[in-house]
Amino acid sequence: MTVAVITGAASGIGAGLAHHAASLGMKLVLADWDAPAVKEVADSLSTEVIAVPTDVRDEAAVQSLAEAAYDRFGEVDLLFNNAGVLSSGLSWEIDAATWQRSLDINIGGVVNVIRAFVPRLIAADRPSRIINTSSVGGFLTSPFMAPYSATKFAVVAISEALAGELIATGSKVHVSLLAPGPVKSAIMDEHAPAATAEFMTMLRDMNDENGMMPDEFAPLVFDAIERGEYWIVPQPEALDPALRERTEMILERRPPASFNLLSGDRE
Repeated sequence: MTVAVITGAASGIGAGLAHHAASLGMKLVLADWDAPAVKEVADSLSTEVIAVPTDVRDEAAVQSLAEAAYDRFGEVDLLFNNAGVLSSGLSWEIDAATWQRSLDINIGGVVNVIRAFVPRLIAADRPSRIINTSSVGGFLTSPFMAPYSATKFAVVAISEALAGELIATGSKVHVSLLAPGPVKSAIMDEHAPAATAEFMTMLRDMNDENGMMPDEFAPLVFDAIERGEYWIVPQPEALDPALRERTEMILERRPPASFNLLSGDRE
């Protein structure tokens, strides 16, 4: 593995992946909508790297990102489809623009990157891997975070479909689904409306207390890539017990446990 492309590379998980990849001697293409921040990350790395300011919502910009990667390095080994946002609120009060932003970045951005890079990866006819970042929230819903839950569930579905398609067509391109638990990141810094301010404060406090540092998280991701794993769940304790309970709930047709929790067990 010699060349990695990382979207959402200006902070958090993306920046952690960039630092670890650089420590492995990889060449890097870093993308983020925040041009000064992604340049700062690139400048901090002791490897061959280019920073390409990119809004993943913009299909033409993502195509330009792919062109820049291949023009500079001629190949891509790892593609981290990592850009994402988190918004909170009551589903019926979240304005249309906020809903659309989540859909456009968390789903549309993933699709734009797939459309720009996969044809090039297939044409190269060499082993490579796409790592799509979902979340434990892509398996476990949460009240007050409907846009995030919906879009991260979608990333799980897109990733499985893409992986199956690549296998069916005999491609050497592989897919992994990355499902982080709590990781210290700027993704929770978005302003919360009054209805969910207390909830988001609690969530941020939990993340501050229990979240991994990106530089601790990234090696776990690369170890899983080295093992060729599809499911990359570096913090299984944040997913497995709750996912088992959720699966049993669905099979037994029980209402979600959060209903009773939030209603205080009122009849």
